[in-house]
Amino acid sequence: MRASYKKHTLNFKRPSGTSRGVLRTKETWFLILEEKGKWGVGECGILRSLSIDDRPDYKDKLRWVCDNIEKGKDYLYDNLTEFPSIQIGVETAFKSFRAKDPFQIFPSEFSKGFKAIPINGLIWMGDKSFMKEQISEKLKEGFRCIKMKIGAIDFDTEIELLKSIRQEFSASEIELRVDANGAFATAEALEKLKILSELNLHSIEQPIKQGQWQEMARLCEETLLPIALDEELIGVFSSEGKKKLLQTIQPQYIILKPSLIGGFQGSDTWIDLAEQMGADWWITSALESNVGLNAISQYTFTKKVTLPQGLGTGSLYTNNIDSPLKVCNGSIQYDTNEQWDLSLLNK
Repeated sequence: MRASYKKHTLNFKRPSGTSRGVLRTKETWFLILEEKGKWGVGECGILRSLSIDDRPDYKDKLRWVCDNIEKGKDYLYDNLTEFPSIQIGVETAFKSFRAKDPFQIFPSEFSKGFKAIPINGLIWMGDKSFMKEQISEKLKEGFRCIKMKIGAIDFDTEIELLKSIRQEFSASEIELRVDANGAFATAEALEKLKILSELNLHSIEQPIKQGQWQEMARLCEETLLPIALDEELIGVFSSEGKKKLLQTIQPQYIILKPSLIGGFQGSDTWIDLAEQMGADWWITSALESNVGLNAISQYTFTKKVTLPQGLGTGSLYTNNIDSPLKVCNGSIQYDTNEQWDLSLLNK
């Protein structure tokens, strides 16, 4: 078997704002396996400044994977603990290689085009008019769950935007989630959560910066608005560490980004622990191309999810890989009448 890797820089259709800054491009890497005419591909979807494996030896580790590919998936995965985005690339590439169709990673009624997965519509940060424009677009597109990133503009303005949605749509008509990306100062977080809770929101992601376990535990205990841990899960490698985090903080939800937490195997561990402790969860892509989004979506469907998932990021780029993945009426689906464009992979 021969393995190679290839870098691809995704370009956003329009700059996308978070509390950590504005995104214009997104780097990703494809791991390609080939042997006797068969091939498979996995995406190593590193997210610079957020991934724990954003480090100078990242490319060296990709080269190491290719040099040791004959040792197999399990050996490689176990030796990539500190490189979760490469772990999922390895998992996906081997599954892709062994499949009859390289893009049927987890064959199911979803991947065969019979069923869809409900997802949230994502509202990026920006000025009031830009965010309002995005909200109108998502509602017209049939979304019944909207996730709004907050924490970068004035809090009162964000509350005003959320109120304007609630004045038009009740909680039973539109589910509203907010994501602070750790933007709230610890001292003011509980008061802000109280104000937000009055708007009948579903939940808030990561209100304060990760790593403050005791402060986050206090918020989860006292808040009227359910809290979902997101960045908090990054860099917690061992099962013991994961268990300790959940037991300490006792969150209402956790959010799983497989590219940031050890791929599918890492996600399985978090799910098992969360369910043992009575916490719910959902799965979110981390700005991968359609190659990674496809694998994560197919994995998500196998979990028999009912909550809207965070899998609607495939349409963000001008130079994504054309695929059968489509977003329609607030769901992601796999249109078997469409084909994959393999030109960017040189296949």
